Amino acid sequence: MTALFIISAFFILTIILAIRAKQKQKMTLENWAVGNRSFNTVFVFLLTAGEVYTTFSFLGGSGWTYSKGISAVYVMVYIALSYVSSYFLLPLIWSYAHEHRLVSQSDFFAKKYDSKWLGVIVAIVGVIAIIPIIVIQLKGLGIIVSLTSYGKIPMNAAIIIGTLGIILYSVLSGIRGVAWISVLKDFMILFVIVFMGIYLPLHYFGSYGELFTQVAAIKPELLTFPETTYTVTWFISTVLFYVLGFYMWPQVFASTFTAKNANTFRKNAIISPIYTLMLLFVIFIGFTAVIKVPGLQGDESDLALIQLAIQSFNPFFVGIIGAAGMLTALVPGSMLLMTASTLFSKNIVFGLKGSYNEARVARLSKLFVPLLGALSCVFVFQGGNALAAILQVGYSLIVQLCPALFASLMKRNPVTTAGAISGIATGILITIFVSNYSMTLATIFPDLPRTISDINIGFLPLLTNILVTFIVSAFTKKENFRH
Repeated sequence: MTALFIISAFFILTIILAIRAKQKQKMTLENWAVGNRSFNTVFVFLLTAGEVYTTFSFLGGSGWTYSKGISAVYVMVYIALSYVSSYFLLPLIWSYAHEHRLVSQSDFFAKKYDSKWLGVIVAIVGVIAIIPIIVIQLKGLGIIVSLTSYGKIPMNAAIIIGTLGIILYSVLSGIRGVAWISVLKDFMILFVIVFMGIYLPLHYFGSYGELFTQVAAIKPELLTFPETTYTVTWFISTVLFYVLGFYMWPQVFASTFTAKNANTFRKNAIISPIYTLMLLFVIFIGFTAVIKVPGLQGDESDLALIQLAIQSFNPFFVGIIGAAGMLTALVPGSMLLMTASTLFSKNIVFGLKGSYNEARVARLSKLFVPLLGALSCVFVFQGGNALAAILQVGYSLIVQLCPALFASLMKRNPVTTAGAISGIATGILITIFVSNYSMTLATIFPDLPRTISDINIGFLPLLTNILVTFIVSAFTKKENFRH
């Protein structure tokens, strides 16, 4: 009961913080979605961290280490490199969005290409890509709360209660509520992960060296890149692929609109890579679980961190761990639901209209929050793959926006609206087909040398997208874009 009480107390605290954030705030669409563009460096940092350090970082990172070993380092590397890219990319996006008072990612594309249809398509892609990531958060939430409450709260009940909480404070206080809960979440997750990553290896093995000695004796394959599938080629290509897609996520993209000025991103780009070192401790936890929690198979590897915690700590600290894990689902889950709802109402329902009533769009956005939350729950209850596999599908979808975005940031945009739409559509269709049949380059082209066939499959639809984009652009009349 101790763990259950602590988890419940933190859940109630998140709702209190969200309600407090709403005080004296008029929840216009701009305030609800982008906080009236008034967030300072700290809040923008916490929002970004809230979106990045999710249940995948908490469960999926340790689970990947448990099942596949050292290749899990790719998560830490791609996030750090993505932050470096933000130094150059985000000020450009912010400046244009601030000048034109944009609210969503779809607004950016529609304005850049002067095409409402492209805006609608980008919004549809965003919503489709977001749903699998919401599924990750809800699935992770169910695992964390159910296990750390020692089964007092069944997994499905935890998912439903958590979804209701996300819906409540998303609708009530919007991005401001999420920002305040991010403060609590980041302090909690930093404490729990760093403490576990230091304490558990030293407690069980006396040193990190002894930990890796024992892993090498039992499962030496986890300490080297394998010769097939998750090879060095896969590692490098996956890091590059995820860096390309990192800021394509609608919720991450739109969070840049909340900043007061462009210099905010340059400051964050300097300090944020250091924060990714936290993921190193997640990897230490995963390797500790290899020795202390043997026998987890398949999707069960995502349970490694929680099972190790239950085995190692008393109910009080297990409750603290459960509360921290819960927050890694609630914060990004609310951001994702809000972003998807805004895209759906403003850019899909009203996307083709010349004008719209902002108050009506705000009401409709809040209405879509519970609807999309319920839809995500349905997908969770129907089962799912390991968290890392779900994340790969989401990235493969959202990265299709890269060619059109990067082209739009050039002084002379070489891509036409027709080219952008054709490329995105082609990339999405190939991604869905490849994901549905769990294809890799090795299965599609069995005669390719290993150094090529192990490249992340996500590059196949992306390169096809780029090819189609520029071919169609070459054969369509150049339009005058707004810059």
